[in-house]
Amino acid sequence: MHYSELKPFGPDFLWGASTSAYQVEGGWDADGKGPSVIDVRTSYPEGTSDYKVAADHYHRFREDVAMMADMKLRAYRFCIAWTRIIPDGDGEVNPAGVKFYHDLIDELLAAGIEPIITMYHFDLPAALDEKGGWGNPATADAFVRFGEVIFAEYGSKVTYWLTINEQNMMILYGNAIGTTTLTGDEGMRDLYRQNHLMFLAQARVMARCHELLPSAKIGPAPNISLVYPNSCAPEDILAAADWNAVRNWLYLDLAVFGRYHHLAWAYLVKKGWAPEVTEEDLAILKSGKPDFVAFNYYATQTVAGPTGTAADLSNRPGDQQIVQGEVGIYRAMKNPHLPTNAFGWEIDPVGFRNEFNALWDRYHLPLLVTENGLGAFDELTPDGKVHDDYRIDYLKRHLQQLQLALTDGVEILGYCPWSAIDLVSTHQGVKKRYGFIHVNRDEFDLLDLKRTRKESSYWYERLITTGHGLED
Repeated sequence: MHYSELKPFGPDFLWGASTSAYQVEGGWDADGKGPSVIDVRTSYPEGTSDYKVAADHYHRFREDVAMMADMKLRAYRFCIAWTRIIPDGDGEVNPAGVKFYHDLIDELLAAGIEPIITMYHFDLPAALDEKGGWGNPATADAFVRFGEVIFAEYGSKVTYWLTINEQNMMILYGNAIGTTTLTGDEGMRDLYRQNHLMFLAQARVMARCHELLPSAKIGPAPNISLVYPNSCAPEDILAAADWNAVRNWLYLDLAVFGRYHHLAWAYLVKKGWAPEVTEEDLAILKSGKPDFVAFNYYATQTVAGPTGTAADLSNRPGDQQIVQGEVGIYRAMKNPHLPTNAFGWEIDPVGFRNEFNALWDRYHLPLLVTENGLGAFDELTPDGKVHDDYRIDYLKRHLQQLQLALTDGVEILGYCPWSAIDLVSTHQGVKKRYGFIHVNRDEFDLLDLKRTRKESSYWYERLITTGHGLED
C-alpha cells in the first residue's frame, strides 16, 4: 500500500546500534577471561585477522560510549562474553569480568543509553566445547546457570535480553562463519541434535528470566532472510515455502510456539537428521515464551523449484550469506530486480518491509531489529573523515521501509543496525567495515586504534534528534 501520511517514530523508539563481544572487545585473555571457541581457533579466512584485539573496546569502552552518546543513541545492543563471566563455562564466577559489564552498563545508563544484552553470540567456552559442546546436555545446564548469574548481576539495570544470536546461521552456515566443522549425514545428525538442545536451553533461559526478572523482556535473535519464489510457477512457490520453513520459521516457531514447523520437520525426516524429541522436551519448549522477536536482516533470497538432480546445486555467492541450492529442495536464483554490494549480497530494502509484515502476521509479537547494515571498504581520507554516503543511502532506504511497516500496523520496538563501531567481520576481517565509528587499524597492524565518527554517524544523529533524514 501507498500512504499519504506515515506513522511517526514514537518517543520510546529504540534508536541504537549493535556489536558482539568477540568481534569488538579484544582483551581476549585479560583479567581472568577464559578462552572461547573463537579464541582457540587456529585458522581464519585467508588474509584476515584474529579477534584477540579487535577494536579494543574492552579497554576503551568509556571513549566508545561517549561517542555513542554524542550520536544521541538511545540503545546499545552488545554481547556479554560467557567466558569473561565464567572462564570455563560452568565453574567459578570471575569478579573482574562481572565488574567490566557493570561498568559498561553504568556508563551507558549515565549517558541515557538503554543496554540490550545478547547472552550468546557464537562464543562458546572452549572448556565446554572440549566436553561435547552443544551436543552435551550439560552445556544447556551451564547456559542456564550463566543466565542466572547475569540476571542476578544486571537484572536491576537491564530490561531487554536476547538469548542466542543467529542460531540458524550456526546450523546452516556454520562452516562459513567458523562455528562448526561437521559435514556429511552423521555430522548433520549431530548438528541438528545440537540445534535441538540449544532450543531447550533457550526455552529454559526465557522461563528462568521471567521467574527472576518479572519486568524484563527476553526474546530470540535469529537471522531472517525472507525467501521469494523465482516466479509464479507453483513449483517455485512450493520451494520458497519449503526453504522459508527450514531457513527461517523452524527457529522462530520453536521459540514462540514451542513446536517444530511441519515442513522443517518433514525436511529433517527426509534427510535422516531429525533429533529425538521427548514429551519432556515438548513441555520445556512450551514453557519458555518470548516477549518480543529480535531479528537480523541483511537480504532476501530467491529460489526456484528443484529438479531433483545435481542442477539444483546452483550457487549464488556472497561470502557467509552464500546460497547453494539443495537437491530436491530448491535452486538458488539471482534476483534480477536487486543490486548487490561489494561482497555479493543482494540489497533489498522493500524486502525489509515484507519481512516485518511476515513476522508480525505469523507471531504477532513486537519486533526489534538487532542487525542491519552495509559492509564496505571504508577509507579514512586525508581530511581525517570517512565519507560513507553509500552507507547513509543503504540505511535510509531500509529505514524508509521500516517506517512503512510501522504504518502498516507492525509493532516495532527499535532499530539497532550493525555496527556501532568498526569491528572484525566474521568472514572478511577488518577490511569489511560496518561501523558508524571508524577504528584506525589494518588487518594485521593495530596502528593507533583512534576512533573517528563517519559521515553516516552525523546523519544518524540528525535523524534521531530531528526526525529528518529519510526524505528523498
